[in-house]
Amino acid sequence: MSSSTAGKKDGWFESVKTVFWALVIAGVFRTLFFQPFWIPSGSMKETLLIGDFLFVNKMAYGYSRWSCPFGLCPINGRLFASLPERGDVVVFRHPVSGADYIKRLIGLPGDRVQMREGVLYLNGEPLPQEPAGVFTETYERQGSAGQYPRCENAPVGQGGACTKSRFTETLPGGRSYPVLNIEDRGFADNTPVYTVPEGHFFFIGDNRDNSVDSRAPQNIGGVGFVPFDHLIGRADRVMFSSAGRSMLAFWTWRSDRFYHRIE
Repeated sequence: MSSSTAGKKDGWFESVKTVFWALVIAGVFRTLFFQPFWIPSGSMKETLLIGDFLFVNKMAYGYSRWSCPFGLCPINGRLFASLPERGDVVVFRHPVSGADYIKRLIGLPGDRVQMREGVLYLNGEPLPQEPAGVFTETYERQGSAGQYPRCENAPVGQGGACTKSRFTETLPGGRSYPVLNIEDRGFADNTPVYTVPEGHFFFIGDNRDNSVDSRAPQNIGGVGFVPFDHLIGRADRVMFSSAGRSMLAFWTWRSDRFYHRIE
């Protein structure tokens, strides 16, 4: 074998090794530390916008089988478990569909949660809501799915101003965040009292009339109660955000969303 042929084989082998170890390191980083997440829908507006790109903190609540891609971690329960706090914005694995969802944690084990005419009640008490103006966006297709936003002032023509009432909601303990409202008499605006079972959590989207969450039971396509071991991590910051159809369209990136803190 000539020296040039041997050199080519060695070079090919080194390239394969480099790619292999790069994939291993990336897999370990994704499993143990941070997982990238792209916001595909408007259920968490205005806290999270369609096109936001963020890294989910996998260390926040410890590790479960769902910490690994495809649920391949051989873990029962959670390792290094740390309980989430009420108000956290959390990525979790849907208990039935297996899809990744992102919502705000409202109910802890033992809590009683209910919606009455669009007002959130926690353990029998309404959460304070203060009017905070109007959330306005353009009525046009958004994100890779090309969804149109829902509007309180509907009907709205293409390119028109789509508005929703904005409120600042405050949890026990003082944590506040914006919520959006379109109507007060929708299916999810009036619910039974849900008592969160031990080892489970209750999640709601901030865009209250445009969110599939724990207010709807799993047997009709909702989220229902989410087991602790299905929590993947906490969303802390938006890294960047694209107002276009693709995160690669850098000319559509929103200048006010770089390293944006999630409340």
